[in-house]
Amino acid sequence: MNRKYLLKSPLKVARITRLIAKAIDLFIVLIISIFFYPGGIILGVLYISICDALHSGQSVGKKFIGFSVISLDDGEPCSFKQSFVRNLPISVPLIFSIFPIWGWIFSILIAPPLILLEIYLLFKLDSGHRLGDVMADTSVVGVSGSKVTYKKKQSSWFEPTKET
Repeated sequence: MNRKYLLKSPLKVARITRLIAKAIDLFIVLIISIFFYPGGIILGVLYISICDALHSGQSVGKKFIGFSVISLDDGEPCSFKQSFVRNLPISVPLIFSIFPIWGWIFSILIAPPLILLEIYLLFKLDSGHRLGDVMADTSVVGVSGSKVTYKKKQSSWFEPTKET
């Protein structure tokens, strides 16, 4: 199936490096959560929810690696709303971990399937989008200092195209 991509020349972003960038952000959340428990979990959820909207679409991990999150609607850096939506698969299990015992159990039960789905989509989709990217209509690009060229989305990415 041919897919229509928003970017005129799709940037190939290394999938493993994206995982490393997210691992750096999750390590920050872990440190905050441990040292400031239980309020640290709330701070960690807040950070992971808005991290991709900070510093022109760069969380700490993405800034360290050299990536940025952009909106596929207009090519601008990720907004706070898009950051919140794109990180829901990670922040939802974290929210439940605020509550001792039952919250921890529930977090342990729902986090692995969501993370595995994120990783599966990251490697399976040709575009390299994870579940959060699909939900928020965002993409991760390498920061090269040049403006990313884009075109307005006219139809769904997954619509079949006519073969000529």
